[in-house]
Amino acid sequence: MKYNLFGNTGLIVSELCFGTMTFGGEGYWKPIGALQQDDATTLVKGAVDGGINFMDTANVYSYGESERMLGNAIRSTGINRNDLVIATKVRGRMNEGHNNAGLSRYHILQSVDDSLQRLQMDHVDILYVHGVDPLTPVEQTMRALNDVVAAGKVRYIAVCNWPAWLVMKAQGIAQEHGWHKFEGLQYFYSLAGRDIEREIIPMAQDQKLAVMPWSPLAGGFMSGKYTRENKTGGGRRDNFDFPPVDKERAYDMIDVLAEISKQHNTSVAGVALAWVRMQAGITSTIIGAKTLEQLNDNIASTNIKLTADDLKKLDDISALKKEYPGWMVERQNSDRQIKNS
Repeated sequence: MKYNLFGNTGLIVSELCFGTMTFGGEGYWKPIGALQQDDATTLVKGAVDGGINFMDTANVYSYGESERMLGNAIRSTGINRNDLVIATKVRGRMNEGHNNAGLSRYHILQSVDDSLQRLQMDHVDILYVHGVDPLTPVEQTMRALNDVVAAGKVRYIAVCNWPAWLVMKAQGIAQEHGWHKFEGLQYFYSLAGRDIEREIIPMAQDQKLAVMPWSPLAGGFMSGKYTRENKTGGGRRDNFDFPPVDKERAYDMIDVLAEISKQHNTSVAGVALAWVRMQAGITSTIIGAKTLEQLNDNIASTNIKLTADDLKKLDDISALKKEYPGWMVERQNSDRQIKNS
């Protein structure tokens, strides 16, 4: 296991982050995973034993059960909380009340206190805003986030699923007021979903922000269970078809993944994870698991070293279609190259 800096903070995190969305299985979340406490505890211990020091949860995962089970697992195993980097999130709807969702000051302050109680902790290391709230001014959100950091309840703030322009608007507001700024980004990134390469990753590299891909196997679609010949692979995709991918195009990628996995004597999932891990700007890839065997296979992917030829094959088969203004920028930049004599 290697360790990377979390953006420009000095915080050090493992190159894999253990995600706990499979814990609990309450309501909407059941198709993703319904692990109960004993299994969750086994996986948390297995992740730490495998060198992972970064844990990711969210208040909305099974409506608080994931946080509660993660906190219980850490306490019951005797893992030193101070050896871990714990991340949770705020934005999702926790119940039917009008103010029990979003990024208002009201909801952020209440949600952080509730999360800490469930986790049995006095602070979390990273708090992500889990999505866009169209009803709350960004300035109010950033002020509230600054206040939870100032209160010692959160160490760093980060963002999920926002467009690049909105992230930069928030950063500008925070800088203007001398508030804490976002230090990291959590976004869907996979061979089957490379959209963040257009704007998000260039922004992250320019602003020295950490990047944590979620769903690097595209909801299990790139795990090797699914092929053109076997379109129902027995995974969560059978009942929870998310995130959206172009499946016909993804099958072509899976064929190449299978070829490369044979050459490396490893799994298709391992190669898909290795590709994500080896991309420029990636800090820590979020993995999930339902079994210890699956977790260990994911951890073993850190030992896979794809060759330049492997990477080219995968890059070519999954390449994004060029969009405007990207293709125009590339064209115009052709006359601004430094030529060495």
